[in-house]
Amino acid sequence: MGPFPKGYRTVNNGAMPFAVADDGTRIHFEVSGEASGPPLLMIQGLGADARGWLLQRRALGRRHRVITFDNRGVGRSDKPDGPYDLETMAGDAVAVLDAAGCESAHVMGASMGGVIAQILGVRHPARVRSLVLACTACRHEPWRVGLLGEWADTALTHGMRALGNRSLRWLVGPRNRRRLSLSANLLAPLISSAPPAAFAAQVGAILSMDDAMRDELATIAAPTLVVVGSQDILTPMGDSEELAERIPGAELAIIPGAAHGVMVEQAGTFNRIVGDFLDRASGFSLRASA
Repeated sequence: MGPFPKGYRTVNNGAMPFAVADDGTRIHFEVSGEASGPPLLMIQGLGADARGWLLQRRALGRRHRVITFDNRGVGRSDKPDGPYDLETMAGDAVAVLDAAGCESAHVMGASMGGVIAQILGVRHPARVRSLVLACTACRHEPWRVGLLGEWADTALTHGMRALGNRSLRWLVGPRNRRRLSLSANLLAPLISSAPPAAFAAQVGAILSMDDAMRDELATIAAPTLVVVGSQDILTPMGDSEELAERIPGAELAIIPGAAHGVMVEQAGTFNRIVGDFLDRASGFSLRASA
């Protein structure tokens, strides 16, 4: 497979590289870390851009070539009019891999990014060396559908700052909201900086995803780690337990004292668990290809 199949290409706007998808959407990406290390693609969640991986890039970049990008609609990527869908956004992730010259990579996704990572594992297995699925789910729950719809309405009606204030309690655990300012200071601006229309389009992409794909999770052969915070109320532990049950051989890690923003609230523990898994998964990949 060549580096730029299916019409994908890369452009360089000064110091900022972009992958360009078939529909012309430019996806901004950055490469950091150990240039000779195995590639690690990180996919952020609803309304967040690549800054959400700030506390992972340096830690995991000591041994990996880290590739982060802004999903369509946020950050420095293009913000086309909706509707969006997660299959297309998974194609954006493939475009980034192509533009970065990676045949395959370890893939880590958080929340909505975790669903995109699941799609990559099912639809593009040759591109995935391993999967890390953080604070995510594989099914719609009626209460979560209603909540996300309310978030989209709040963004469109009252703006992203109002949404950031309203949604923070779903992202950060109560203990950390009281004791730590870092979680709030990092997570709230990530959400509030997204354009309301693009945020609503991302919500629409999540809500339009067919639950039937969860039956295809059994086809995933890549080593998989599922990570969840014990205080996560947006994608509770039951969601992660289901993922770990449906994906053959998947490991489940529950991080005490963390909520939906687990990679920020408990960054040290999260990075250690993920780093250990990636080391083992890299060894698995080397043995499998020998």
